[in-house]
Amino acid sequence: MAKKSNNRTVFQNADGDWANKKNSASKAASLHDTQKQAEQAAREMLKNSGGGELTTKGVDGKIRSKDTIPPAKDPNPPKDKEH
Repeated sequence: MAKKSNNRTVFQNADGDWANKKNSASKAASLHDTQKQAEQAAREMLKNSGGGELTTKGVDGKIRSKDTIPPAKDPNPPKDKEH
């Protein structure tokens, strides 16, 4: 059986709320007033479910950061120290 992706994305929805959504889900797991709150919730969910990739999008919808949350293995670890 193939392992399901545990990756999550944080983005601003049409109502102006910040959504924390598992990439394979049809609905957001949680909605927040700020991007920071949504990121914190996504990080906690990823940490509790075995890790994965967190993608954060800005208000323009463009990716502003990607981070691998342990214990997932990053296939291309960054050389910089963003996080």
